Amino acid sequence: MLKEELKDILGSPRNFIEEELEKDVISGKVTKEIHTRFPPEPNGYLHIGHAKAICLNFGIAQKYKGKTNLRFDDTNPTTEDTEFVNAIKRDINWLGFEWHDTEYYASDYFGQLYQFAIKLIREGLAYVDDSSPDEIADMKGTPTEPGTDSPYRSRSVEENLRLFEGMKNGEYEDGSRVLRAKVDMASPNMHMRDPVIYRIKKETHHRTGDEWCIYPMYDFAHGQSDSIEEITHSLCSLEFRHHRDLYNWLIEKLEIFPSRQIEFARMNVAYMITSKRKLLRLIQEGKVAAWDDPRMSTISGMRRRGYPPAAIRTFCDKVGIAKRDNVIDMALLEACVREEMNKTAARLMVVLNPIKLVITNYPEGESEELTVINNPEDESMGSRTMPFGREIYIERDDFMIDPPRKFFRLGPGRSVRLKGAYIIHCEGYEQDGNGEITQINCTYYPDSKSGSDTSGVKAKGTLHWVKMDSAVDIQVNQYDRLFTDPTPDAHEDRDLMEFYNEESLHIIPAAKAEPAIVDAEVGVGVQFMRKGYFVKDPDSTDEQIVFNRTVTLKDTWKKLQAK
Repeated sequence: MLKEELKDILGSPRNFIEEELEKDVISGKVTKEIHTRFPPEPNGYLHIGHAKAICLNFGIAQKYKGKTNLRFDDTNPTTEDTEFVNAIKRDINWLGFEWHDTEYYASDYFGQLYQFAIKLIREGLAYVDDSSPDEIADMKGTPTEPGTDSPYRSRSVEENLRLFEGMKNGEYEDGSRVLRAKVDMASPNMHMRDPVIYRIKKETHHRTGDEWCIYPMYDFAHGQSDSIEEITHSLCSLEFRHHRDLYNWLIEKLEIFPSRQIEFARMNVAYMITSKRKLLRLIQEGKVAAWDDPRMSTISGMRRRGYPPAAIRTFCDKVGIAKRDNVIDMALLEACVREEMNKTAARLMVVLNPIKLVITNYPEGESEELTVINNPEDESMGSRTMPFGREIYIERDDFMIDPPRKFFRLGPGRSVRLKGAYIIHCEGYEQDGNGEITQINCTYYPDSKSGSDTSGVKAKGTLHWVKMDSAVDIQVNQYDRLFTDPTPDAHEDRDLMEFYNEESLHIIPAAKAEPAIVDAEVGVGVQFMRKGYFVKDPDSTDEQIVFNRTVTLKDTWKKLQAK
């Protein structure tokens, strides 16, 4: 975006990154279109923190009529896999974004990065170090004391070139040698004390196979990849603040395109963790089923749980871009999900804990089709019909033998309306030998039909229901927070697994649903009336229909915590 093009945007609300970007354009530091990048490492699935980074990088490029690259930071063959590459691409597309051109990989630039390293060696700015990792760590010193030079720091250029070529050719064992940048062992920034920029790793890479025996460290691959792709603004989370000095130093010494790094606060959401290593641990220890378990903070997990991508984008927008880390209330995310699903989700009737109800004055053997609105928030979604008859299911907790005064549901001598149907009046109930209620007996008012009620009967409560002989059995998975503590990995003296919520999954094996449930599509959320928002699980079959609860109708967690 050029200076004259900014006038259409100036004055609109903007975050501090956008302010810096505009300054760069106005000052002439940036003279080409805004170009950002999203650089995930393909060693796991993306999580809610990545969603924020995706929305930021792609959103800024869209706002300023620029472009965004998807570049995989695949410099560690030990942990990376094509499965993760495909999952990441799927997640970005699902969130509603498209990257510029084809996707890129740091491994695309291994040859160029090697030549950059050679340039540093030739100019006396890098050297091969035979020290062990522990020895290198000791040489770093402390934040209050300078480091000490490696005994190999004074090696000649010729020796360093020979040794580095030997590292590339696989002549040395893993860990026996590294290449370090020669910066400043007395720098107040510990990260600038001769950082390692290449290591030996004789592992098969998911793209380059066994072509390379050495791999660049993140700091050497990331900034230089940004420069190769002419990224104007490299947007990173705050933990990379101390990496910025090295980022700029390498650009200066290599005399390459001057990408600019800007840091922002990462997304921390209460009751969620965003460490891939810790997420993997949950899988390995059997606490969750997989990366896409609906309780996980991964984008694939949220998709399987039924979170609409628009709700996640809205959440990221509401949280905004900050300069300091903080913890976002999970209730805000769930509120965004409810708001979106309230607008888009069709309403269906599903009885989770069924009890039989018989309408004794309804003709035996007869039934009728009643018209029910699909979504009162959106008339364009139309209506459907559902069967009604003498015997139906209602929720067991919608009936009480001796209800309190403010219980506006069913009890002996009480009347309620059946949603979309008739008003019924409870005449009695039946129990088994253990005192368990087995059947509720009611009468109905034939002239109280919804939409044409002339009965004059008043009913304070409205219940959902399902006709017994047409009910479809479905499995319902009800999910809650995966942890009982809002910051489970913030306790230095305790293991995060101590806060694992054993009640985070409750399975209802045989809920009763209206027939329209069979037409529900995977990934398209629906509302179970009075119960919450749900989505059909992708592993559902014709024989076993499974629905996952996305979110309750109201925020019940705070109410439970207050008890």
